[in-house]
Amino acid sequence: MRPREVLLEFYPVGRVVKVTAVDPATLTEVSIQAPAHLSEDAMSNAAIAKLTYVLRKRAGNGPAPGNGPLIA
Repeated sequence: MRPREVLLEFYPVGRVVKVTAVDPATLTEVSIQAPAHLSEDAMSNAAIAKLTYVLRKRAGNGPAPGNGPLIA
């Protein structure tokens, strides 16, 4: 199973960072806000977890569409 690509954008806004994750295969986009002191890995993991949740929900609670797990 080949991992799928995820595009991540980090946009600092004061003491928080807006993190946007996009699945280019489905053009699905989600955003989270995280405290600016968190590591980039922690923010990425949270955004990817939300994106995975949204993709699974849209697919009817089945596995995320595509060829494999999402990676940044």
